[in-house]
Amino acid sequence: MEIPLYVYVIDYILGVIMYTLIGRSAMNIFQKEDSEFFFMKAFVKLTNPILDFFAFLTPSFLVRGVVPLYIAWFIFMIRFYLLPILLGYGEMGMLSFPLDSEISRLIYDLFGKK
Repeated sequence: MEIPLYVYVIDYILGVIMYTLIGRSAMNIFQKEDSEFFFMKAFVKLTNPILDFFAFLTPSFLVRGVVPLYIAWFIFMIRFYLLPILLGYGEMGMLSFPLDSEISRLIYDLFGKK
């Protein structure tokens, strides 16, 4: 089955947002949010608008460092459940997302048995 271009675009955008939020959570383990470290500043600057957009879904009792991971989980749920339904697929299966398939293929090519 041929996947239309707009499916790739939607999945790549949601996937990049999701992985950026996960990256911010991981960086939060080692750095403070107001750190002067370039990568942390970039993660905070890129993800703050997303966190603000999803603020209505975020419970107030969550620790600030966990909030990006919580929002990333919502985006994963959108990618895994809602996106296939909206695009007309009944069930897509494991690693059927274009972005994740490309990442897993790259990892297999780099570290797989020759």
